[in-house]
Amino acid sequence: MQQFLFKVALPVKCLVLSLLVLQPDNSVAQSLYPGQHQDKVVVPVKAPIKAYSFELKDVRVHNSLFKDNMEREGKWLLSLPNERLLHSFRVNAGMFTDKKNSPTKMPKPLGGWEALDMELRGHSIGHIMSGLALQYASTGNEAFKLKADSLVAGLAEVQEVLNQDGYLSAYPQNYIDRNIAGKRVWAPWYTLHKLFAGFTDVYVHIGNKQALDVENKMASWAYKKLSPLSKEQLALMLRNEFGGMNDAWYNLYSITGNPEHKKLAEMFYHNAVLDPLANQKDELNPLHANTVIPKITGEARGYELTADPKQKTIATFFWDTVIRNHTYAHGGNSDKEHFFEPGKISEHLTGNTSETCNTYNMLKVTRHLFTWTPDVKYADYYEQALYNHILGQQDPSTGMVTYFTPMKPGSYRLYSTPDQSFWCCVGSGFESHSKYGEGIYYHDNKGVYVNLFIPSELNWQEKGVKILQETNYPEEETTRLTIRTKDAINMPLYLRYPSWATSGATVKVNGKKVSISEKPGSYITLSRNWKNGDRVEVTYPMSLRLVAANDNPSKAAIAYGPVILAAKMGTEGMVGTAPDHNPADPYQYYGYDYNIPESLEHTLLASGDKINNWLKPVKGQALTFKTNSTQTGKEVMLVPYYNLHRERYVVYWDFKSPLSKK
Repeated sequence: MQQFLFKVALPVKCLVLSLLVLQPDNSVAQSLYPGQHQDKVVVPVKAPIKAYSFELKDVRVHNSLFKDNMEREGKWLLSLPNERLLHSFRVNAGMFTDKKNSPTKMPKPLGGWEALDMELRGHSIGHIMSGLALQYASTGNEAFKLKADSLVAGLAEVQEVLNQDGYLSAYPQNYIDRNIAGKRVWAPWYTLHKLFAGFTDVYVHIGNKQALDVENKMASWAYKKLSPLSKEQLALMLRNEFGGMNDAWYNLYSITGNPEHKKLAEMFYHNAVLDPLANQKDELNPLHANTVIPKITGEARGYELTADPKQKTIATFFWDTVIRNHTYAHGGNSDKEHFFEPGKISEHLTGNTSETCNTYNMLKVTRHLFTWTPDVKYADYYEQALYNHILGQQDPSTGMVTYFTPMKPGSYRLYSTPDQSFWCCVGSGFESHSKYGEGIYYHDNKGVYVNLFIPSELNWQEKGVKILQETNYPEEETTRLTIRTKDAINMPLYLRYPSWATSGATVKVNGKKVSISEKPGSYITLSRNWKNGDRVEVTYPMSLRLVAANDNPSKAAIAYGPVILAAKMGTEGMVGTAPDHNPADPYQYYGYDYNIPESLEHTLLASGDKINNWLKPVKGQALTFKTNSTQTGKEVMLVPYYNLHRERYVVYWDFKSPLSKK
């Protein structure tokens, strides 16, 4: 191991932790899923697929917290001036000089991770292109298309001016050379991945052919750069975080059919991380979590295009392992950005838990796995993570987003700023809050899976049928589906029967109760000849439950149905909810001191098996509960974690029975 890889105690994002640990952080931009964009995909899926994804343009999200988040995110995306977003790229290409080589007027640079002295500069524009494309697909608003088209044109101009065989970035090509040589550099392929994924999204969702042209030229450069390298050189290069480059290459290959693109994907197979998973060994501790997760998405996409069983094993074993051994009650994972010892949740309830990018990427893996095997466990996790982590990432008062989701009792959320942060989780947030329609519905060759209970409308054009979903879930227990079709259609509806719904379910069709035999953790299948206006009502009574740490039943979160509850703990000692912007610390809150009062309550004197005895609903306030079973007898209020902002909270409690002498 060369010393440059790990000696200095800098923030994790700067480090390459070992042959098994990689670098900064974040994600995969929008992946392609089976069933989508058949007009743009030329390589057929070879793996057996049992459920297909709808395209975002076929689903419209209606009034809800999700739509509110999406609209705030869209406003942020549109507010960022293209001149500032393109600035570092143009600087790299020497475009701010006149014919006499004299400096010309420049726009104000962006800050944070996009500052001109940051090696990761340029990563955000890829996320932003993806976000714009997803917003356009989700809403049909031309403003998102126009902005995306303008960014693509600006980047194409930079590529032409650079004139380096198709290379395009906000930093010089020697960053890639340093990476290949094993020298320290902050994740240049990670940044390029965001660009590749962004161009793909603009092409598939908006139809911008220039985006595909620029991406193809970049791929040509990459193939010339990497094809001469030996296996040893590639292995050294892959020790540095590269995001989901394998996913990006597989997606591009599916669109172009160019065998070079498939070979590039295979070059980014990281043996040191992926081989143990292929052998079904959990060696994730202490890997940098979000360096690993995007690689899994890439292998999942590779399996779909190649039917290689090894890739399937990697993806399925990884998912099962992370959910079982590394996932907190709200669906997030990691402490200080790293996986830890399997099954040690209670030892990692810190202020640096659950990097939001990790969950963004876990949901990508989950979507692939569901199309292979439409098991409720995947849809249940998707709901858990979407409601309890992703939805609450965004501050509803400002639209800004969090990086970590701290599980330490008494901590609170810290938010980004409009143009001086640009953390990885800001980038993935541009996407997460722009594509809420993606996981609600799936289909097989016969009917529709209803996986999420979000107000929305599905247009299954191929079948000539629409489904309108109306609900105030999870503030109510019932969701209503209305069939809209010109001609009667014989079609099954598969309604997710959540695993948490242990109190049963009630289903009505056109007002008449239907007998069901299915159990929680399955799908309720309604097969009939549907006519226009037919209406389905399904009710899943919610109840309180404990979600214990996987290693300590005395430490647990409280849930009501699908919703994780958090106790409101006031603002004593808080100095604000945006981290200080210290130029010497661009990471801005890694190891942040939450200054938690010593008197803060985080122990309940309650017996967990009789939760209704000590936790009572607050009349007239949905999803709000109260208890005075604290050590001091002080009453505390619990609300959905996704709704608790700008205040201290407790998610995981220490439980102590009243009979205990301790």
